[in-house]
This record gives sequence, structure tokens and C-alpha cells, in this order.
Amino acid sequence: MGMRGPVPHARAFAALAAAIGLLAMAGCGSSSTSPSSTPTSSSTAVKTSSCGTKAGVKATGTPIPLGVIVTNEPGTSFTDISNMALAYFTCVNDNGGIKGHPIKYYIETEQTNPAQIAAEAKQLVDTDHVVGIVGNTSIIECSVDYAYWQKLGYDIIDSGIAPQCWSTPNSAAVNMGPRYSSDGAVQYALTQHVSKIVFDQSDVPGTQYIAAGPAALAKAAHVPIVQLTEPVPISDADAVAIKEVDDAGPNGAVVLNFTPPEALVILQAAQKLGLEDKVKLWGCSTPCNTDYLATSLGAKWDHKLFVNAELTPPDVTNTTTMKLYKAIYQQYGTSGPNKVSGGIGSFSQMGFTEAEIAVHALETITGPYTVASVNAAFKAVTNFNTGMNCQLWTYGNYSMHIPNNEDYTVTPDNGKMVTVQGCTLISSVDPQIAAYRKLAGTAKTVQ
Repeated sequence: MGMRGPVPHARAFAALAAAIGLLAMAGCGSSSTSPSSTPTSSSTAVKTSSCGTKAGVKATGTPIPLGVIVTNEPGTSFTDISNMALAYFTCVNDNGGIKGHPIKYYIETEQTNPAQIAAEAKQLVDTDHVVGIVGNTSIIECSVDYAYWQKLGYDIIDSGIAPQCWSTPNSAAVNMGPRYSSDGAVQYALTQHVSKIVFDQSDVPGTQYIAAGPAALAKAAHVPIVQLTEPVPISDADAVAIKEVDDAGPNGAVVLNFTPPEALVILQAAQKLGLEDKVKLWGCSTPCNTDYLATSLGAKWDHKLFVNAELTPPDVTNTTTMKLYKAIYQQYGTSGPNKVSGGIGSFSQMGFTEAEIAVHALETITGPYTVASVNAAFKAVTNFNTGMNCQLWTYGNYSMHIPNNEDYTVTPDNGKMVTVQGCTLISSVDPQIAAYRKLAGTAKTVQ
């Protein structure tokens, strides 16, 4: 099994707590009138103590156990997501808990091994007795465990990747995942009238499912698309960059779907070889939306790389929720074994949002915190304004879930990511998006 966090021995857990209470005051309300989407003065500080109902009072009641499984292997790591959820829970643990109850957050990491993943899920249930799963982010976990979770009555709040994260009744994500985020990146490139798309992604399970979305958009626009995959970690970034640029041509677009470190080595190779201006534009799915990448690339990539942003761009947003996210990151996420290494960006935003939704749901429960009560509360979340999504977020009783299907586009600018396109619906040309909207409709835009 993977290491469990945050303490550094194999069967460790983090004793945490979570409570939001006074959600409107904290900027985490459940309607479009929530202050979470209302800009506030940059001089108005947000204290981390606002994350809970009792500032400075540690929760001491009976713990509420939650669990998470995340991929952490060479070339692909999603631990920033679970670590930011941990930071959020730690904050609210220090400030009242869920009606005085702390949360134990059991973190499991995995290396794309189905047997390992199944064993970790069983351990979370049988040994740790978790009552909810919050923050799962794994290349294949949804495909391995979805039937197990469904059989036991768990409704997962996650960051989806595998197809089953989107096509099953008991998984709802705060993100778009690689397919729909890549849709967004390709969709933006098409608005710039490129003559060809080269879509390149890591060679991991699920690539055909991911590639189907961009292929549908390009076909509808009558623009040719070349599909590439690369083994990760990338060993010859020069060769990758040269092939992408040669295939795209001067009026084409190169769109990447990699984690930030892998995307960075490709983009840096392109710059070293003087290729950054040899195509009309470069695009990237959501993982590239991080200041780490913007500062590492430098000014040569300003307004040349266009990144899909599944959640509100943090550099240009000054809402109460965004301030709370940054404050929690600074106080709880910048050091220790569970450091959020990628800093401010989409991955840590996902962890914050997952924890925020879970805390909101837990606060609605009267009586014992059980698998039945907790998962019923998760599934009952409706029209919740996370302050991080373009749309109100709903779990709902649907056969499939894509509750986040509206995005931004951002570009590097002086070491930050700035918005070039506001909230834009992912095209229903992707048949999966069309199927979900037929079931659930189109959620209200709040950003």
C-alpha cells in the first residue's frame, strides 16, 4: 500500500477536524447570493479562524473518519489535492470542528496498481471505518473501486480522471478531469482559428477516453487533429517538442495534457530550441494552471500558452473564499510532510473545494455520523456556491455526474496566470457533456 499521511510511518493518519458553520460569513454559502463570489477589498484580511464556528477552539469530540486515495508515482502525483484538503480540515479542526467533532483524514497513495488500490479501499472501510471518501484523485481508482463503493453505499466527492468518475451514479467531481479540461483547451484554440490541432498527453490508462473529447470538437469544427502520447517521466523532451511543432505547423496549435512538471519540461525544451513561436499557440489542460509553471517558464511564454482553468483563477480573484484558500495554504500547506508542493493553483484549489463541500454537508447532519448519514448528506448537496467553480455545484441523484462543465482560459503574465476568457460552457459537441446536460440541465453561472 502507499504511505499514509501525514505522519511518516506506514499506518499513520492525520487527526483533523472540519466545520464551516456560518457559511455565508466565511464565503462558502450554498446559493448564488453567497459572499463567496462577491469581490472584497484587497486590504480586508481574511483570518483562517473564519473557517470554523469557534475561533481558536480545537475540536475534541468523537472523531469523524474520512478517507482518500491519490496517485503518487514518478511522472504523476496528485498529492497536492489531498494535502490541501488536509490543510483545510486542519484549519477547521483548530476552530471548532463539526459541532465539536474532529475528523480523522486517512490518506492512501497508490502507484496505478489495481490490487493495491482495491486493498487500500478495503482498508479504509474495514480497518479505518471511514464514513466518507473525499478527495480521491487517481488515474484508475474510479475504474477499480466504483462498484465496491456503490455496493457499500459510499457517494464519493472526488477529482475525476478515469471514465467511471463521470459515468457512474456515486462519483461527483469538483473538477472537469482530463477529458473535459482538454476539451476546454482545444475549444479555446479553435476560437483562435487554428488550422490544425496536435493533442499530446501522457501514456497512462484512459488515454483513448480522454482523446475522444478533443477529437469530437475538432471534427465538428472541420479541423484536423493529431493524437500523440508520451511515456512519463519524459526522457527526451527535445524530441517531443520537435515532433509536436512539426505536426502542428505554423498556423496550428499544440495542446498538452500532462501534470505540471512534465508539461514544463516539454515547454522548456521548446523554448531552448526556439520553437515557442513556430506554432500559432500552445494550450494545456488544467494542471498547467499554477504559478509554479508560470514563474518557471518566464516571460517568453506570456500570452503564448493558453491554459484551461477548471476553477476560478486565483491570481486575479479577490473574493472572500479565495482569500481564505490562500490564507489556509500559507498557514497549513507550506511545510511539513504534507506540504502542498505545487503552491497556489488548480490542484490545491480542488482539495480546498472538496473539503469545503464535505464540511458543508457534514454540518447538515443531525444525529450520528454514519456511512448512511454522511453519504446521504453528500448526495443531497444542491446548488452550492463553492466560490471556486463557475457554476453552482450539485451532486444529485443522477446516473452520471459532470457537475463542473464550465471553465476559464488563462495565460502566463509576469509569473502569474491571468484570465483571457471568462466562464465558458464546455461544448456539448462532446457526447458525454450532451448526455449529462440532458439529465441534469445546465447549472447557473455564479462567477
